This record gives sequence, structure tokens and C-alpha cells, in this order.
Amino acid sequence: MLHDLAPIHERPGGLLEAPRLTADGVVFSDVTGGGVYCDGATVVPKRRGVGGIVPHRDGGLVITGRTLLHGERELLAGEGLAGFNDLTTTPGGDVLVGALRFHPFAGEAPVPSPLLRVTGPGKAEVISEEALWPNGVGLAPGGDRVYLCDYAHAQVLTFSLDGSGAAVFCASPRGGADGLAVDAEGGVWIALGDAGAVARFTPAGELDAVVDVPADFVTSLSFSGTEVLVTTLGTVFRGRSEVPGLPLTPAAV
Repeated sequence: MLHDLAPIHERPGGLLEAPRLTADGVVFSDVTGGGVYCDGATVVPKRRGVGGIVPHRDGGLVITGRTLLHGERELLAGEGLAGFNDLTTTPGGDVLVGALRFHPFAGEAPVPSPLLRVTGPGKAEVISEEALWPNGVGLAPGGDRVYLCDYAHAQVLTFSLDGSGAAVFCASPRGGADGLAVDAEGGVWIALGDAGAVARFTPAGELDAVVDVPADFVTSLSFSGTEVLVTTLGTVFRGRSEVPGLPLTPAAV
């Protein structure tokens, strides 16, 4: 499943998140320490709470945090929302992003929070409010079905792109359900948080494999072909998979 995993970047004590392999290098964030980095160099200084990053078709990155940003361009800032967590894109370049109605690092209890579809600056619609704590998000091959980690319940939800047909896809075998990625066979990979591991589920929601990662907390993962990036508490790892990941469409909003 996941082979040759080796550390490539370290920020001791940092809660590293949102890994992407871009044309410029390996991009990731430090949620608690702040900042977005590319091969260790600062791209966006100080910004905290960045749980998701995707490239934009016009260049630059779309990042989460208190607002949804593309460079200096604010794409979305929601009234009554504490911020935005993880995200992905549709085949057409819309952004699917989980929003939070509570402040997790202030110790506030989770409350139902939306998954939004962003079609342009200031333009968003609610797809689902099934999750208490929306986290990793991905699409099945074909782009018509969503997988969404609910960190509060340590499970993955699934529903159509219009929000209908919601169901529990799988439960974490141990630990949490943090970041998520989908491979070309429709396998769903999730980061297991404090279990220090990554799990793969078949398209039917059956557990296929669990791979331990040498870290206390595994936050997220992403594909670039058969290369896999895994972020953890303090370290970014790089490995490979026999099955390639689904290509990610750059954001177009």
C-alpha cells in the first residue's frame, strides 16, 4: 500500500498539514505555529489554521484558515464561521471546503458544520451539514460522489455532489479520521490522527490495509501520481503507492 516512507521536512512541534506536491516543490502548512511553506521556505508567513491547500489554475495557491484565500484575493469569509478547514476541487475547478462553526483550538465543543461548494469569490452553497467537524474531503472517480471525514465521530461520510444520499462510508479502525485522499481505483485513504497511521478502504467501504507512520499524530496525505505525501506532528514524509492517486483539478474560482 504505502512504501519507502521517509522524512523530507521537519518543523519540531509544528502541527503540519495540507501537503501538496506542486511544480514548485512540496507545499505544506503549520496549523498551530503558522505559515505555509514550499520545500521549507516560507510562502505565506504567520497564517494559522491552514488545513487545506490546492493550486489555482492562474498560479498561486488557494488556502484555508480564518478565510478562504487565493494569494491576496479573498474568496470567502462566512458570517458565523470560525474558519475553513480542509478542501478539494471538483473536475470543473469549483472548491469544496469544510467550514467550522466552532473554535477547536479554544476547546469549544463541535457543532454541525457545513461543507461548502465555492463557485466564485463570495459565491458558495451548502452541500451538506451532516458532519460535526468536517475535515479531509475527496471525490470518487467520476467526480459525482463526495467522501468527507467527520473528525468528531472518527468516521467518513459519503453523499452525492448535491448532498443527497448521505451515509456513513466507514469508521476509523483506530484513532481519528483527519485528512483524506482517493486513489485511481476508488480506494479511500484516511489519516488516523493520534493512531499514528494511514488506512486504505476499498470503494465498498471495507478496510483494506493500515500502515503505521513513525509519528505521534498523522494529519493528512495527498497523491501526485504514485508519490504520496504524509504530514504529521513535526514531519512531512514522502513515499510511494502501487496505485496512483486521482489527479487534482486546479481551482478555477
